[in-house]
Amino acid sequence: MTKNLDNEGLSSIADNYQLFYVDLWGVVHNGVTLHLEAIKALKEINKKKKDYILLTNAPRPNHAVKSFLEKLGMEKEIRDHVFTSGEAALIYLKKNLIDKNFFHVGPPRDFDLFKDFEKMKLDNIEKSEYILCTGLFDDHNDDLNYYKDLFEKNIKKKMICTNPDLIVDRGNTREFCAGSVAMVFEKMGGEVVYFGKPYPEVYNQSTDNKNKKILSIGDNLNTDIKGANLLNYDSLIISNGIHKDEIKEKGVEKVAKSYEAICNYVQSELKW
Repeated sequence: MTKNLDNEGLSSIADNYQLFYVDLWGVVHNGVTLHLEAIKALKEINKKKKDYILLTNAPRPNHAVKSFLEKLGMEKEIRDHVFTSGEAALIYLKKNLIDKNFFHVGPPRDFDLFKDFEKMKLDNIEKSEYILCTGLFDDHNDDLNYYKDLFEKNIKKKMICTNPDLIVDRGNTREFCAGSVAMVFEKMGGEVVYFGKPYPEVYNQSTDNKNKKILSIGDNLNTDIKGANLLNYDSLIISNGIHKDEIKEKGVEKVAKSYEAICNYVQSELKW
C-alpha cells in the first residue's frame, strides 16, 4: 500500500536512506519557476549529509542544465548535484559513434549536446549513419505525423534518444518530448537506444550507488517510478505533477497499477 507523507513529510523517512534520486523537472522546478518547498527539502538533506542526485531527462550536458538552473535562482550547492540523460548519452556517443555522421532531430537549443563533434552533423538524413533525437523540431512541435514521412526511408538506421519522456509540463503548457518522436520511429520498426530514466545507465553513471539504500522521487510513473522499480529502489511519487489529473480522479494506487508501477510513498509536493 502506498503511504501518504503529506502530513509527516519527507523527514519522517529520510533516515532510512543513504541516497536520493530526485527528479528535477516536475519535482524541483516546472521549467519556469523553482518549487520552493522542494528546495527546502534538498537543503535539509544536505544538512543531514545525505547524498542526492538531481536526475533529469534533459537532452543537454550537465553544464547547460546547471546554467539554466542558475538563471532560475538555484544555489550552486544544490545545482552541483545535477546529472542529465544528455550527459549519459554523451558518454556512449563519444565511446561508440564519435566518428560517425548523424542527422539531428530536435531544436537548435540542443546543439550544445554535440558541440565537440558538430562537424559530423549532416543536414541530409539520407546520408547520415545514425539519427540523434533530442526533441522535436521547433517548426513541427505538434505534428508527430511529420516524422513518419521523415523516417520512412531511414528505418534501418539506429536512433539515439536522449530524453525518453513523452511529454512534459512547462509551466501550464504541455509539450511533446524526444520520447514521443522515438516512439514513432520504434512503431515503424526502427531501433532506438534510450538514455535517461527509466534506463539503468543514467542512474549508474551519475554516482556510486552500490550497496546503498535508495529512494527515488519523481512525478512520472513511466520514467521516475518505473526506473526505481527496475532497479529495486523504493519510490516516492509526487502526485501534483504530470499525472495530477489521473490521480485526482482515480487515486494514486489505481493509476500506478494502470502503468504497471509500484509506489511506496506519495506526496502532493516534495516537502520536508
